[in-house]
Amino acid sequence: MAGDDDRRFPLHPDMMVLVDARRPTPPGQSVQAQRDSWNAYAARLAQPHPDTLDVTDTSVPGMERDVPVRIYRPKTPAAVTPCMIYLHGGGYMLGDLDSSDSIAWGFAVETGATVISVDYRLTPEHPWPAGFNDCWSVLVWAAEQGAAIGIDPDRLVIGGDSAGGRFAASLSQKAKIEGGPKIRAQAVIYANAGPIPNAGSMVDFATGFGLTAARTTEFGELLFPDGPWLDDPVAFPVLADDLTGLPPTLVHMAEYDPIRDAGRAYAAKLALAGNDVTVRTARGMIHGFMRARFTGAQAAAEHKFICDFLASHMV
Repeated sequence: MAGDDDRRFPLHPDMMVLVDARRPTPPGQSVQAQRDSWNAYAARLAQPHPDTLDVTDTSVPGMERDVPVRIYRPKTPAAVTPCMIYLHGGGYMLGDLDSSDSIAWGFAVETGATVISVDYRLTPEHPWPAGFNDCWSVLVWAAEQGAAIGIDPDRLVIGGDSAGGRFAASLSQKAKIEGGPKIRAQAVIYANAGPIPNAGSMVDFATGFGLTAARTTEFGELLFPDGPWLDDPVAFPVLADDLTGLPPTLVHMAEYDPIRDAGRAYAAKLALAGNDVTVRTARGMIHGFMRARFTGAQAAAEHKFICDFLASHMV
């Protein structure tokens, strides 16, 4: 997979299941073909949710449309549960409730919380801020209306992987600016809060480790087709002038990932602004490592670290 980098950057054995699940991507695929390929890749790594959960597909009112969601709730919960808003990855262009199902239900099982997975709008059909607005709508709904389904609005956390992690950082920034909803904690998982120039990881891991640097750039260009909103602290939290007053944050990176250093930059800026920041690097692992938790003990441990962090802020 990594060619000449095999000796410089030896992959953790747990990552081989991700390598084996990938298929060559022909150039020039349509957007729908790329989505179909991504969903097939996710399906090869998926496991069905356990019967300890009630799982419901529904929608919640949004700013511009009703937003599809999938709600995972323990079958024998307390009368009221904490809640996690989960935002899937896929470069803002790929992914849906099914491709992210195994990740979403894993958070519900490990934390005991109700998890709301958001089927936000995708690029290129819907550039910024459409998908983010869907995520914001679900967060506001959970805070204002979630009690009707047994959610404690005072125990809300958010988290996302890859593109979803970027949206999580943006949600926290907007909630601070708007004065709510109150977010107990955020998990930014193999993600960034906006790219940074001259990142060494974009060179070292440009190819051969799943996500490529070129693909990362392409995803960003589709999100901001008219140019990045660099002056918008919600669109680019890593560049915000004011990063104070954000919720406790886990920035959890894959060691061999082109966007690793952008994640590090966000964590450093949060810490310098006086926030409570936990930083963890999954050693020898690549973008998407949570999908390996069913077969890899260390990948499972990385996933559990995220769940334990979130659970500790929902008590």
